[in-house]
Amino acid sequence: MGELNLPESSLVYLDTQIIIYSVEKHPTYWSLLQPMWQHSARSDIQLMSSELALLETLVAPLKMDDVVLVKAYERLLLSTEIQLMPITRAILKEAAQMRFQTSFKTPDAIHAATAIAHSCSIFLTNDYGFRRVSNFPLVVLTDIVNG
Repeated sequence: MGELNLPESSLVYLDTQIIIYSVEKHPTYWSLLQPMWQHSARSDIQLMSSELALLETLVAPLKMDDVVLVKAYERLLLSTEIQLMPITRAILKEAAQMRFQTSFKTPDAIHAATAIAHSCSIFLTNDYGFRRVSNFPLVVLTDIVNG
């Protein structure tokens, strides 16, 4: 297994499944992600996502009536550990263009457009579909695991 290398001062965009892997301490990915959270706590890097991540992370715990997990997601996403960016009109216009060009689903287009709008240096995901965006600073966790 490789290592997730995040240069100091990186602005790292977290796709929703990265947040899920982190909160739920996914057995395959947590060991890769834990150092990222430590670097963030020391302010070596900055973590960001879209407000959309709050909606996406809460659906399954609400469906399972898992109040503890709902609170865990809210505690992380409503804290200062991750900066949640609003979905602006400019982001929606860019997301529409991406959907047209790449056939992304709306949530993926919003995430990509948000990362681009804020000039993120790394887009951390586990979704190979984001490879359809040209000149995108993509890092896919599975690639690191498979080394």
